[in-house]
Amino acid sequence: MLFLFDLDGTLIDSEIGILSGVRHSLAHVGADIPDDTILRGWIGPPLRVSFGEVLGHDRHDLIEAAVTAYGERFRDVGWSEHTVYDGIPETIAALEAAGHHLAIVTSKTRSHAERIIPHLPFGAAFHRVYAPGPETAHSEKAEMIAAALADFGHPKEDVVMIGDRRFDIEGAVANDVRGVGVLWGFGDREELERAGAWKTVGTPRELVGLA
Repeated sequence: MLFLFDLDGTLIDSEIGILSGVRHSLAHVGADIPDDTILRGWIGPPLRVSFGEVLGHDRHDLIEAAVTAYGERFRDVGWSEHTVYDGIPETIAALEAAGHHLAIVTSKTRSHAERIIPHLPFGAAFHRVYAPGPETAHSEKAEMIAAALADFGHPKEDVVMIGDRRFDIEGAVANDVRGVGVLWGFGDREELERAGAWKTVGTPRELVGLA
């Protein structure tokens, strides 16, 4: 089987790093900083989309300044501000040992994802990383999943997309593959089921049973 994993909120808890980076970026451009409840909703969508909602989608200068400030802080310290969810290393090891193919499909820009993944204890288990370039304002999970399907050549019935937000599930549905929502991340059961999740799981170990 081919297991496609989201990164933030699925493999790693990156809330501290992302929220700290967003606060830093908004302060850098002199914008008001929303409370943490609102900022948690920024984990998943592309940064330019979220910054646009606060700064104004037509304020490209401010958006780009905020993105640049975020990137500078990320390269300095933000990339290391995460923890691996309990049970994930064992789950990845079990899937790899069983001979399954593993890949990451993330909204994080490629340069950011590639800074983090090699430092994860299971990073080498992933054959490919699908992530948007630094210039894009969008992160189309559907397009990245389609690219993975083309690269690996697995039948769609042998593919699952695993993630914590509706974007992951919507991308799976668009490609007619099973979308599995995880309940330890930044979405919730209602969001995932409304997006069309084939199944939701409460612990990483449940993912091994999908094979």
